[in-house]
Amino acid sequence: MPESGFLAQPWWIPVLYILLTGHVTNVAVTLYLHRAMTHGGLELHPLASIPLRFWLWLTTAMVTKEWVACHRKHHGHPDREGDPHSPVLEGLKEIVFAGVIYYKKAVREPGMVEKYGKGTPDDWLERNIFSRRVWIGISITLALDLFLFGLVVGSIVWAVRMAWIPFWAAGVLNGFGHAVGYRNFELKDASRNILPVGFFLGGEELHNNH
Repeated sequence: MPESGFLAQPWWIPVLYILLTGHVTNVAVTLYLHRAMTHGGLELHPLASIPLRFWLWLTTAMVTKEWVACHRKHHGHPDREGDPHSPVLEGLKEIVFAGVIYYKKAVREPGMVEKYGKGTPDDWLERNIFSRRVWIGISITLALDLFLFGLVVGSIVWAVRMAWIPFWAAGVLNGFGHAVGYRNFELKDASRNILPVGFFLGGEELHNNH
């Protein structure tokens, strides 16, 4: 059996690990949380949705109903009073570096999650594991990272993975995606496309198109 930390060297192995697992997390957020749960743009078979839910439980500690509610409220009040995370209202720096704080603030508003989070899973897995025991998932991930990369490198890998979605989704997409870039459509909000081709975040960076 391999010893703990056997993947810590050379340096590119933990970096590649972060990029690959981070991309899987991007896919899970894009396909499951965003396109399927929030907008109903596709319907996922349980054989697809349950693994995606499990992966998000392991890597993000996010609750489906809360994420969906926050994003739906954003679409209901884009870049105006009531938007949970608008750089137009709060400032670009605030959203990029503290976007997750605005997310947490929004989901704690009385009645907000119940109003905007309708239609999300309410099965045994959600009630007893994915929503109720979020700390177990990220603890499993921490234990795995420590085993694969050792105490120091493993802790860094885990911390980066935990910050992955708060930075890219709550920070970059909700921040730069409403402040920097180009527009194909003139809408009432300030949404922008960050890159000319959507590839890194599953097309989510084409924010104005969405």
